[in-house]
Amino acid sequence: MLPEYRTIYRGGEDEIVEKKSRFIATVVPVNTEEEALEFVEKTRKKYWDARHNCFAYIIGERGQLQRCSDDGEPNGTAGKPMLDVLLGNELRNVVTRYFGGTLLGTGGLVRAYSGAVKAGLDASVVITKILGVKLHIETDYTTFGKIQYILAQRELKILDTVYTDKVELEVLIPKTDVDQVMHAITEGTNAQAEMTAGEECYYAEIDGVPTILEENII
Repeated sequence: MLPEYRTIYRGGEDEIVEKKSRFIATVVPVNTEEEALEFVEKTRKKYWDARHNCFAYIIGERGQLQRCSDDGEPNGTAGKPMLDVLLGNELRNVVTRYFGGTLLGTGGLVRAYSGAVKAGLDASVVITKILGVKLHIETDYTTFGKIQYILAQRELKILDTVYTDKVELEVLIPKTDVDQVMHAITEGTNAQAEMTAGEECYYAEIDGVPTILEENII
């Protein structure tokens, strides 16, 4: 599993107009090729009077599956430029073009389809999914401040805090940093804090809040 990768959290739609031709880009997150093709067909029916319904999608953490289609546009002027915008991101995208009566030429088409995808992505919410571990920490009130300082230094946000006769914290930590963070807390508290690393999970910071997206990753 990758330690992190970018993907779409919430899709969006936008359009650009070039010489009276409309290029409408719709971005959605999907998990399988079946979902991607289903969305392509749904969009094709929605824009039934469009001359071309070109698409590009990438599926898999490592972009294992990549597909694109010019759908009747000159070869390499639509699908590939859209795919190029998406490469390196697990993003799913559909672009619908309305022909406005003015030929754009090969270069114009490439720029228009690329620009439409960028506009669609700008209208979407793109996140970085991080492979992490939920760390449970128990400590007394004397060392609580030290732990807060250590976490703040590393820009790690506390998921939950419970105050009783002791303090219990739950923190999301990137898997690659777990050993370092635990070592820093042990040293900083003179081994007065008890820590338990939980199951691996994928999480992301959404609107400034750490949010678990997938738990019990195997």
